[in-house]
Amino acid sequence: MKNAVRVERAILDITQQQLADAIGVSRNTINSIESGKYVPSTVLALKIARYFGKPADSIFMLEDND
Repeated sequence: MKNAVRVERAILDITQQQLADAIGVSRNTINSIESGKYVPSTVLALKIARYFGKPADSIFMLEDND
């Protein structure tokens, strides 16, 4: 799964820590999501999408092999 979390953070000019604090996870979790090492739960993906004010499928995209 690809994601645009890093891009969305850059648009808002916020750090991984600021996003983590806003949605109640660790900075490590955000880092792992951005690097593709961790696929967030549905609830976490929805929280991230809500924070950015965008639909979840514009932040998280399935790849052909998913």
